[in-house]
Amino acid sequence: MELRVLRYFLTVVDERNISHAAEKLHVSQPTISRQLRDLEDELGVTLFERGSRAIELTNSGDYFVNQARQIVALADKTVANVQRTQEISGQIMIGSAEAPMMTTVAAAIGQLRKTAPRVSAHIYSTDANDVHTRMQTGLLDFGVVMEPTDKSDYHFINLPGTTGWGVLVRRDSPLGSQASVTVTDLQDQPVITPQQHGSIDLLTDWLGSSEHQLNAVATYNLLYNASILVTAGVGIALCLDGIINTANTELRFIPLAPRLEGHASLIWPKAGQLSPAASAFLKAMQTILPNNA
Repeated sequence: MELRVLRYFLTVVDERNISHAAEKLHVSQPTISRQLRDLEDELGVTLFERGSRAIELTNSGDYFVNQARQIVALADKTVANVQRTQEISGQIMIGSAEAPMMTTVAAAIGQLRKTAPRVSAHIYSTDANDVHTRMQTGLLDFGVVMEPTDKSDYHFINLPGTTGWGVLVRRDSPLGSQASVTVTDLQDQPVITPQQHGSIDLLTDWLGSSEHQLNAVATYNLLYNASILVTAGVGIALCLDGIINTANTELRFIPLAPRLEGHASLIWPKAGQLSPAASAFLKAMQTILPNNA
């Protein structure tokens, strides 16, 4: 399976038309068609539905396109980091939870621009579950994850600062005028909960008893989408403070009582060796942290 063929395949998927893909790739249409048939023969599956005017993927094709994108992204990242001059160059990939503590990472990237201007940083917003998965496949160099999370296979740096857990509500909701929200307040509310396993465990401990069950009506991994559900009246969202700007909106953040704090860590795999670009970022991070952690 060649990277060139995977790029042909992905271009056809993106263009939804073999002729348009051929023009974009500057190759003949028969060449692409032949390569795609060979790819299907190699895989032993049918990737495209034939007969329709636009390209449609089969179930196997839907699965394979996601894998192909990851393979090509990893190859491009590896080549960029290997093909470097004496000056450090390349790219780093950081998977990050939505957290105010990202300000430290942002400061480190700013420092990196001074010490290694040929290194580019790419941020992928997601949750800790996905960070672990993508780090295991080599797609991410670093992850910013909310605690608690399993760090047994990772080096880590605890990021400075904390934030608090609370609920995002409509101002006109029954809880909208309260100064804080307790376990009792949540019992009869439709709740939108985070998907991250560690966050779920943390919130379950905060509830204090197995008898206290939340009425979970939806889940999220990025709070912006959850805020749209809150605005639409689907429910209230359990979340961290400092992520959604509620100024001049119909939403309001209300902290939990007793207070439940959120902490974040920067993690990277113990296995394998950091690229020069990743090492430069880590050095920049350690430079700006208190006590040069």
